Amino acid sequence: MLSKRVIVCLDVRDGKTTKGIKFLGNVDIGDPVEMAHEYYLQGVDELVFYDITASSDKRAIMIDVVDQVARTIFIPFSVGGGIRSVEDMYRVLNAGAEKISINSAAVLNPDLIVQGARIFGSQCIVLGMDVKYVGKNPRIPSGYEVVIDGGRRPMDMDALAWARRAQDLGAGEICLNSIDADGTTDGYELTITGLIARAVNIPVIASGGAGGPEHLRDVFLKADADAALIASMVHYGRYTIPQIKEFLKNAQIPVRDIV
Repeated sequence: MLSKRVIVCLDVRDGKTTKGIKFLGNVDIGDPVEMAHEYYLQGVDELVFYDITASSDKRAIMIDVVDQVARTIFIPFSVGGGIRSVEDMYRVLNAGAEKISINSAAVLNPDLIVQGARIFGSQCIVLGMDVKYVGKNPRIPSGYEVVIDGGRRPMDMDALAWARRAQDLGAGEICLNSIDADGTTDGYELTITGLIARAVNIPVIASGGAGGPEHLRDVFLKADADAALIASMVHYGRYTIPQIKEFLKNAQIPVRDIV
């Protein structure tokens, strides 16, 4: 089994790290630059930075904050929010990101995945997916619908079908976020994570719902996720990265050593 990755997510709004539950009631909890550096020192494998209102506000990503974060860490760094063109991708990569996460813009313009993969390589293109359980129906056979604009706009698109199509278009990785589980700390949404992880041949990052190390264990063992995104459980000081990795090692899950 390949090493599983532990990734910290920084949702950023107006220059501050913020956290909500099910994409609602966000409160500011800290400075993203300081928090990124702390998680880097703790030994996190990767960091993800989302400008969570850039798409819904129809504005560009806060590139200055991206640049400041990139200067404080020396691990893979993925950035998303408000990226609508190849030019936006250039700006983010030039600011220090290794990966570009596209979500709403990719749904509205799937050719953006093709362009990004062709110019920068599939390894740089992460498809961000926000999904919500709506029940199975002819249009949504998996029961999970794709939602864009920070959870504000349901698209009547099946999540499993979109994941497969995005892989075919050139996405190199999928970050799957369950709106239902987001911020609840009750555990990841194992059903849709497993469905997508077993349906595609690219890495799948589970996101939304982690409250304890046992939730990472479960999503790795029961849903075949390649990586797990965490936020609340470390943002509020309940766990550190070393504690999480030690738990996973004891559960016989391979993780990267903290250097």
